[in-house]
Amino acid sequence: METNFIEKLKELTEQEDVLAVQNEVNELRSKFEDYILEQERQLQVRQLEAQENGEEVPEADSDYGKEAFYGIFNEYKEKRKAAADLKKATEEKNLQEKRSLIKKLQDVITNEENIGAAFAAFKEVQESWKEIGDIPRDKRNEIQSEYSKLIEDFFYNIKIYKELKDHDLHRNSQLKNEIIQKLKHLTKVDSIKEIEQQLKTLQNDWEDVGPVPNEEWEKLKDAYWTEVRSVYERINRFYEDRRSIQQKNIELKQALIQKIEEIVEKLSDFDTVKAWDQATEKVLKIQEEWKQIGFGPRKENETVWKEFRSRCDKFFDSKKEFFGTIQEQFDSIAQKKEELIKKAEELMHSKEWSSTSEALIKLQKQWKAIGHSGKRNEQKLWKQFRAACDVFFNARQSHFAEKDKEFEQNLVAKQALIEEIKAFKPEGDKKVVLETLKSFAQKFNELGMVPMKQKDKIYKDFKAALDEKYGALDLEKGERESAVFTAKIETLKASPDSRRQLSDLKNQLRKDIDKLKKDVILFENNLGFFANSKGADALKKEVEKKIEKANREIDAIKAKIKMIPNE
Repeated sequence: METNFIEKLKELTEQEDVLAVQNEVNELRSKFEDYILEQERQLQVRQLEAQENGEEVPEADSDYGKEAFYGIFNEYKEKRKAAADLKKATEEKNLQEKRSLIKKLQDVITNEENIGAAFAAFKEVQESWKEIGDIPRDKRNEIQSEYSKLIEDFFYNIKIYKELKDHDLHRNSQLKNEIIQKLKHLTKVDSIKEIEQQLKTLQNDWEDVGPVPNEEWEKLKDAYWTEVRSVYERINRFYEDRRSIQQKNIELKQALIQKIEEIVEKLSDFDTVKAWDQATEKVLKIQEEWKQIGFGPRKENETVWKEFRSRCDKFFDSKKEFFGTIQEQFDSIAQKKEELIKKAEELMHSKEWSSTSEALIKLQKQWKAIGHSGKRNEQKLWKQFRAACDVFFNARQSHFAEKDKEFEQNLVAKQALIEEIKAFKPEGDKKVVLETLKSFAQKFNELGMVPMKQKDKIYKDFKAALDEKYGALDLEKGERESAVFTAKIETLKASPDSRRQLSDLKNQLRKDIDKLKKDVILFENNLGFFANSKGADALKKEVEKKIEKANREIDAIKAKIKMIPNE
């Protein structure tokens, strides 16, 4: 990739007109700097990932071609400066020469009485004028206007029209009209550079055309200068707009620098992996926004780039330092988890189903309380710990599977109870009906365990039968959910693995609360982005309703958690 940039820059540097490719060179340089930024960013990411994974930290393979690229770029700048200096000097010299011709033509108009000599002198000035190259852009209109006025004075003062035929006058009128039409056509040309070149040619062509009939001259002259001024206004507008856009780009980049600066100022607050990950995500997003912004004025662009780069470097250097320190903490946590693994492995072959279950569950809680041991350690350690736990719980499950045969009678009794529930008609006093439904749940639990393979199905059938009866009642949604949830808890309490299942249920409900809380935070953040408008107010109210709904759900889940007995 570096080779493509370097070869392209060589090609542009070797162009004969280095000023003509200035914009292409600047754009190429900006793309190259973006490429270098991306390469360095990717290297930083790889270095951090390698450090986190305990792997060898890669170093930069090269300078990504910066030395070669900027060596050629400096050569181009020297050529461009020399060309610019030469162009400026040449344009200034041409300006002086045109001023000398204007003075000479003024002298002919004022002092030469011989028409032939005057006309010869005029033709000499006119030929010399065409041979002179460009003059400074800000002087072109002024000099051209002065020269045109003198030509007008020449033809009228010397009365050269007397020697021209009417045919020539009308032909000149036609040619000048064609030039005016060509000037109008310039509105359809997109390239400002092409417009400037054509305008110069058309103005020279206008002066080359001789006089026109007196009665047409004022109209032609006004039409000509109207179009010329219109073209100059468009050219000036283009350069003003470009300066404005470039200045706006600088302001946008300065705003991104400020965002980075605000993050860098809080480096001391980042004391967790999560905090660093969140901050890194913000920095990478800002870097991506920077790449989307166009060019600014060259000198200012270089300045803001250096400021932006220095702040990014400071952030990633601090992050690298933090993760070097945090790894020691991860290793300490990993050592504690290895001790828990050893204890789990000592218990995994135990046949004391109840006490060992409690012991392993306690170890699992300790595992969570210890915290994360880092990407390099956590996954491997968790697999070892989980494997030891699974050996015990799988053996326990097999043990109770053997007992399933003993539970066939309980299954028959529960199936009969379900049929009784289905036949029950929830009529009369609502409180009495609810007590009856509750008694069904209690009786269901008292009947004892059923074979493991039938446990889920019998519970689903039981729950479906109860749900149907609750659904037939005129209950509020919350009241119905509370009653059904109570029945579920009673069912879980009768399970041989009740502690674990009740714990899992509580953990799931807590996860549901965490998810709803995150949704509320997201909704509340979104409220700050709504502008004051009719449409925004409607969206704002909709988001507020979502927040209220989520908070109600959180309260409902908290109530459910309180209903679950402690393991």
